[in-house]
Formats: sequence, C-alpha cells, structure tokens
Amino acid sequence: MSVGVEEISLPVALEQAQTEAAAAGWPYAGGVTPPVAWELVQQGSAVLVDVRSGEERKFVGHVPDSLHVAWASGTALTRNPRFVRELEAKVAAAGGKEAVVLLLCRSGKRSALAAQAAAKAGFTHVFNVLEGFEGEIDARQHRGGSDGWRFHGLPWVQD
Repeated sequence: MSVGVEEISLPVALEQAQTEAAAAGWPYAGGVTPPVAWELVQQGSAVLVDVRSGEERKFVGHVPDSLHVAWASGTALTRNPRFVRELEAKVAAAGGKEAVVLLLCRSGKRSALAAQAAAKAGFTHVFNVLEGFEGEIDARQHRGGSDGWRFHGLPWVQD
C-alpha cells in the first residue's frame, strides 16, 4: 500500500470496463458506452473530456459542460504535443491523474489513442467513450445512424 495515496472506489460499470480492458490487453483503464458515460457524469462519478478539435466541437456539436482538450487540431489533425499536460491541468480540480476521466471523440478511435497516452503518462482511471460523439461511418458513408452519443439521444448543443 502506498503512503498518501487514496484508493478510489469505482462504480460497477467502470470496474467491469477495467476487467474487460485488462482481459483484452488494452493499455488504458477501459471503455464505456455513451449512455453509461452520461450516467457517470450525471452522478458526479467521472469527468467528461472531449478530445476532438475545436472546429469539430463548434460545427458538429458538443456535450454541455464537457471539458475540452484537443488530441489533434486543424484539417490535417496534427497531434497536440501538449495533450497530457493540458489534460492534467483541466482535470486538476477533479483529482488530476487520479481522477476518473472519460475521453470522447468522433467515433472512439482518437479518444482511445488519447486514453493510451494519458495512461502512459500516469493517469490511472482514464476511459474511452466507445462509439464517440457521432458514431461509426456506415455503408452510405454517414455517421450517427447506428451508434454514437447523438444516436443515443444524449444531451448535446451546437454553437
């Protein structure tokens, strides 16, 4: 047992996500669906951080009161070299690297990369929001028809 480090009691959904992630060999704490993520945020059990670009948030929409730390920016989606430092600063009030953090992107792919980078930097409870904000692209090259934050009818706003 480490001196001065409190063990965080995780909600059942996150305990289950951790177990599944460990079994799959994921390099971060796990993944949760958008409905589970919203429930955890509403309960005050987690902090939601949108890792999409500022342009995506502005023109596609975002979750009200979510924090924002871009994983990449611009049309070329250039990787943000300050991502981990910015993430730590944004979640400092919630517990810093010990906070329960849920990362959200468009489809769950960039947020998985961001979760991996955060875990490598010492974040102990960082989870990917599976499906993302818009969901996977379908056969018609559209998003949002079968999964994603908006598909589930969860709260979002547009500037």
